Amino acid sequence: MNPVSELGFFTLLVKLGSLAATARELNLTPPAVSKRLAQMESRLGVRLLNRTTRSISLTAEGETYLVNAQRILGEIEEMERQVSSSRAAPKGLLRVNAPLGFGRTHVGPAVSSFAKRYPEVEVQLHLTDRPIHLPDDAIDVAVRFGELPDSRLIARKIASNRRLLCAAPEYLKACGTPETPRDLAQHTCIVLRQNESAFGSWRLSRGKHSESVKVRGNLSTNDGEVALNWALDGHGILMRAEWNLADHLRKGRLVEVLEEYETPPADIYAVYLERLNLSAKVSCFIEHLREYFQRRAGEPDGSLGGWR
Repeated sequence: MNPVSELGFFTLLVKLGSLAATARELNLTPPAVSKRLAQMESRLGVRLLNRTTRSISLTAEGETYLVNAQRILGEIEEMERQVSSSRAAPKGLLRVNAPLGFGRTHVGPAVSSFAKRYPEVEVQLHLTDRPIHLPDDAIDVAVRFGELPDSRLIARKIASNRRLLCAAPEYLKACGTPETPRDLAQHTCIVLRQNESAFGSWRLSRGKHSESVKVRGNLSTNDGEVALNWALDGHGILMRAEWNLADHLRKGRLVEVLEEYETPPADIYAVYLERLNLSAKVSCFIEHLREYFQRRAGEPDGSLGGWR
């Protein structure tokens, strides 16, 4: 008897509660069921069940065996479901999370085109900038900037992205253009308060040299679109992802500063639980996002390097 068959046999026996009922279910004789159970116990070297002519009950070892048997069989069933569904047309409920501003501007339209392509998928898009925990928040896919350290999650890159420093031309005309990162301390900066993390410290690097600059300003917000509008109104220097800035930079509404310095990367990732790796709706949605951002960027690697 192979191990999986043993697991299934034992869980069925406990579920039905008697040797006779199990024999009827498996189209065997009661002595054959009893012999099969005895062979299992002999191989394991422990007694799994206490049994009388009318009833059975689990021993301590039997309880341990049952709990693990149910878990293993459940995982096998889930694996087979995922493998079979990966070849099927995606359908069912797909719950997506994305940051507020980026979600409104980019993920929302991507979901719209996905819904037309896969009408059997029901998409719930939830936008928030607070940290989420996929297992707890019942989210299938989260769109985030930067990789997440949680080992239970898979992060697939869907587009390249950088954070840029920029300001409106009128601000730079009135206050000057910073030449080095240290100059930022003398400028009015627009600060984003996001993800409950420390704010007001911008890290810039050039070659092997890296430094953190404490910036200040009269305006701060937890909404990226609000911060962007403040920058457009000439209130100061803003650090923002290039996907949000590209159109304004292209049209001259904003001007990049300190271009030779690099800021922490902000590549765009689709993050999901490992167990959803083979889900048709998740894999199709992520591939759709990759294609969508590549088309929007106009470059094969999905970056915005061509906006300049």
